[in-house]
Amino acid sequence: MARFAALMLFATLAACQNEAEPATSGLGVSAPPPIASAPLTADEKRIADDVNYLADDTLEGRETGTRGYDLAAEYAAKRFRDIGLQPAGDDGSYFQTVPLLKATREADGAALTVKRNGREIALRFRDQFLPTLNFDAAEHALEAPAIFVGQGVHAPALQHDDFAGLDVRGKIAVLFSGAPARFDNDRRAYYSASREKLRTLAERGAVGVVFVNTVEDEVGSPWARSAENWQRSGMRLRGADGKPLQTHPQLRAAATVSAAAADLIFADAPQTAAALFKAAQDGQLKGFDLPGTLSLTARTRIEPLESRNVVASLPGSDAALAAEHIVYTAHLDHIGIGAPVKDVNGVDDNIYNGALDNALGVAIMFEAARILQAENVAPKRSLLFIALTAEEKGLLGAEWFATHPTVPVESLVANINMDMPVLLAPSTDVVPIGIEHSSLKSTLDTAAKSVGVALSPDPFPEEVVFVRSDQYAFIRAGIPAVYLNGGTISADGVREPKLALRKFMREHYHQPSDEATLPIAWGDALRLAKLNARIGQLIGDAAERPTWNAGNFFGDTFARPKR
Repeated sequence: MARFAALMLFATLAACQNEAEPATSGLGVSAPPPIASAPLTADEKRIADDVNYLADDTLEGRETGTRGYDLAAEYAAKRFRDIGLQPAGDDGSYFQTVPLLKATREADGAALTVKRNGREIALRFRDQFLPTLNFDAAEHALEAPAIFVGQGVHAPALQHDDFAGLDVRGKIAVLFSGAPARFDNDRRAYYSASREKLRTLAERGAVGVVFVNTVEDEVGSPWARSAENWQRSGMRLRGADGKPLQTHPQLRAAATVSAAAADLIFADAPQTAAALFKAAQDGQLKGFDLPGTLSLTARTRIEPLESRNVVASLPGSDAALAAEHIVYTAHLDHIGIGAPVKDVNGVDDNIYNGALDNALGVAIMFEAARILQAENVAPKRSLLFIALTAEEKGLLGAEWFATHPTVPVESLVANINMDMPVLLAPSTDVVPIGIEHSSLKSTLDTAAKSVGVALSPDPFPEEVVFVRSDQYAFIRAGIPAVYLNGGTISADGVREPKLALRKFMREHYHQPSDEATLPIAWGDALRLAKLNARIGQLIGDAAERPTWNAGNFFGDTFARPKR
């Protein structure tokens, strides 16, 4: 799962102190004894074997653009071929090339200086600030007046405008993350996205951006973790002209400042950082010009590279409907090699294996494909299965396919995504993310009954995970989508899925310890594969393609042209 996605979820989980974990010592309560695992069935073992391979150290964390990812892509193509799926990539192959630019920070020359009231305050690189990766210029140097713009949200339909009475032209915009708490979950997620904030700032003439972390931002993403991994590269899609797509060159410099250093940015300003943090919580933020100027300089190493989506097809059985496609997706990449972390034996481990995120999701997709291929009659509509690249870099593989599909774009009718199912305690249910937005709800209800699994509501709807994984690229293309996650109801009354999720997010998410040795509930994984397959069958055989619900925010915002 992309980093910005689950970190917000972690913040919510960490705050849920009313649901205490079982004590292990010192409180007069013993932890429950280990429960012996039953032998794996052949179907469960197949999923486990896929996870074991994809999360092995040999693949070095499967970072996009690396040898490890390429090995994973070759493995995925072989698995699709062995299942009996047809190649559906470029030029009759299983691969779709995804053109990318890779950017890496350089420490030399990085500086952020506050020049105010005759003094200069230089923030410390890594400790207090990090330059944002610049895909448009290898070097940048900018000094300009600064202006605080709250959370940088312009939402006239919701009677909210952080820019009211402010002129940001030629200035460096200073802002917080997020969106007003009074917004409904869907709109809050949309307006919280960095891409929406940057677009809004560029349209208003800003020349630079400084994001200031709040304390809440760093609950799930401690600044020290970002500082340790400051050399980790980022990526953007690359156009035919060699330039990055979806960037804003007029924003000539950008940086992020730690919550602890916020007072330096707001030194001698009309309000303190603490007062602004509180105003953000209370929904009372107001923008204002900052005295003096900010100076931002940095260097970025930029280089072109290519990666690959792995695309396979199960052709539909109906002469007419076979021209339409249901798209299954699961991201194949993870975050590669990073700062070393000591394992349970005190040994440094720097390979971020990504077993649950997202080797398990890919393995479940493989099994769903096998189940569908084994049916006597294929669904009427065709099915595409895609192991996606660069999800961890910003949903880039999914966005490339959604905007440059290997089939006609108008033929894409639905997306079924699998990403980081945290299946570490057996459950009796599944959480289907996003079913409330489209006609897919009735499909999921029917599929769940036939598989014999309960559907539970999203336990953290405020996190809007619906926009935080690869399905969002398809949603932005106007395609109804659903994302299946692990359940929340314990199957044995001893192991608690919610507690297991919280433990995973705290100890293993985007850490080297996300390994195949975790106690994965393989039976739940197989059930998810069966549910995925059944959903595809039902959509594939339905008389009508899925539709967005009337008045739905996503359906209206990203509406496709009428057919």
